[in-house]
Amino acid sequence: QVQLVESGGELVQAGGSLRLSCAASGSTFVINAMGWYRRAPGKQRELVATITSGRATNYADSVKGRFTISRDNTKSTVYLQMNTLKPEDTAVYYCYADEFYSDNDYWGQGTQVTVSS
Repeated sequence: QVQLVESGGELVQAGGSLRLSCAASGSTFVINAMGWYRRAPGKQRELVATITSGRATNYADSVKGRFTISRDNTKSTVYLQMNTLKPEDTAVYYCYADEFYSDNDYWGQGTQVTVSS
């Protein structure tokens, strides 16, 4: 089992920056990819960015050039640096991890990001 705990969400003005962190604990050796999803009010959850164990990255078109995902495997932590934030980035951001050679995946509780105009 893997537990994920996010931090870093807060209220920020448009154009500002935030860095989200997600620390994994438990059986972290099974983790392959990690990433971030978000759910805005009244919308479905959507992919923001993912990063594999080999550090290959994937981004939603809406955040390309503004957000950067990274990970520190020694700390079992994934980060999301968010720059030039827009009101439409307002959402609950969820950390995600999946396992090698398994269909198991894990989710954090979410952290609220609010961008004011």
